[in-house]
Amino acid sequence: MAEFKERKRWVFLGLPFTFTKYTIKEDMITVNSGLLRTEENDCYMYKVQDVKHTATLAEKMFGLGTVICFTGDTTDPQLQITHIKNSKAVKDFILQASEEARMKRRTMNMLNIGAGDLNDVDPADL
Repeated sequence: MAEFKERKRWVFLGLPFTFTKYTIKEDMITVNSGLLRTEENDCYMYKVQDVKHTATLAEKMFGLGTVICFTGDTTDPQLQITHIKNSKAVKDFILQASEEARMKRRTMNMLNIGAGDLNDVDPADL
């Protein structure tokens, strides 16, 4: 079972002096943050709809990047995995694992492509 464990890092020199830890498994993404008041946030892989990778100039200089997961999760619809090493590999892993999780659970992602509101339809037009 593949797994990534990363820490949020300072952009300056890419040093891991923060209290945020990311654990990315085949079935779940877990974010642990905080020192005095800790918070743990989980998101199932099958809820990840899309993934985006960004890297600022400073992040590129120190080999870091940010992965943004667009999810159907109610607590965190935009899950950001910020300032991590191997960010492109993490993004690719999340894309592949989320697709496999959706296939395993037999879930389908439906998109609203502007069909409009059905209450505005005149019954005579049907």
